[in-house]
Amino acid sequence: MKKTWAKVVVVAISCMMVFSFAACGSKSGGSGGDAGDNTLKLGSTGPLTGPAAIYGNAVKNGGQIAVDEINAANPDGVQVSWQVEDDEGDGEKAVNAYNKLVDDGMQVLLGSVTSGACVAVAEKTFEDRVFTLTPSASQTAVTEGKDNVFQLCFRDPDQGTISADYIVENFPDAKVGVIYNNASDYSAGIFDGFKKEFEAKGKEIVAVEAFADDANTDFQAQLNSMKNAGADLVFVPNYYTPVSNILVQADKMGYKPTFFGCDGVDGILTLENFDKNLAEGVYLLTPFTASAEDEKTQKFVEAYKEAYGEEPNQFAADAYDCVYAAYDAFAKTGLKADASAADICEAMVSQFTGGFSYEGLTASGSMKWKETGEVDKMPAVYVIEGGKYVEK
Repeated sequence: MKKTWAKVVVVAISCMMVFSFAACGSKSGGSGGDAGDNTLKLGSTGPLTGPAAIYGNAVKNGGQIAVDEINAANPDGVQVSWQVEDDEGDGEKAVNAYNKLVDDGMQVLLGSVTSGACVAVAEKTFEDRVFTLTPSASQTAVTEGKDNVFQLCFRDPDQGTISADYIVENFPDAKVGVIYNNASDYSAGIFDGFKKEFEAKGKEIVAVEAFADDANTDFQAQLNSMKNAGADLVFVPNYYTPVSNILVQADKMGYKPTFFGCDGVDGILTLENFDKNLAEGVYLLTPFTASAEDEKTQKFVEAYKEAYGEEPNQFAADAYDCVYAAYDAFAKTGLKADASAADICEAMVSQFTGGFSYEGLTASGSMKWKETGEVDKMPAVYVIEGGKYVEK
């Protein structure tokens, strides 16, 4: 395996598409603060309970760290409030949670956390003219046709493309198989991007197996297919729960290919009752790792551990960046904190499509939104070694 991979600045790896640049002030949206209120009200919806709660709570906690820092550093200036409502990852419940946030005076939405919920809520924020920046909803449908909705995360197809490029470069002789969830827009979207790029480079996928539920625990048939096809690298563009089950069962079979996942695998090392040793040697594409040694990351990790007793994952870092990016962009608008959500929306869209940049935790260097609505952001590939992410 080659150990070097030229870091590629990937345009549009965070999924943020803008199809119209119309002004956002035509409707009232949510209310602003009361007269004289110097607090910018940020809100989000996410799964705080249920099977995806690790993601929603990470977003809630990561965002709170940023809010606390902003408020401590700027006691006489604009303050920030942060209200997160549980949507259980469900679209209908997410709309209800969003409506509650609007009733409570929210001015900017940083969510929803999951793609299906965010697609439903984005329809409302587009109608209401509420500026929206999601930390982690990665479907392309989230932003399509909505000039006020942005994403800070990787797009699903782009993760597949980047993964294919890395594997071709660093595992040129590997026989590659794929196990993915064909009922998940996230997993299927990544697989589609991977397949297109991998085959465009003249490579063949030796086996493809699907499953239809992230709660699936039996991967015997899929793994036997990989083994029989001679796959010595298995691409698993899935969330950490099914990947953990795949690793457990592959170990029991004595099947030891290289496993390669994407950002949904982040969190596997904190999964309860999972033997972390089984994740040794697993590769993943992710924009953040708590083991990075730069000062900004370590400051965030220390604050997060102190507040919540555990290491932050990528979703926490995405939310931290969302809060800061929204706050920094708002500061550049020149508006006061008691401005209406509609006026804030108009000004924030102008910022995000007019050269605004932000340097945060989830990119090496600045992320800068282009007029096309996409963002330049540098990805990183890590391998799990000794229970930590090591950049490759």
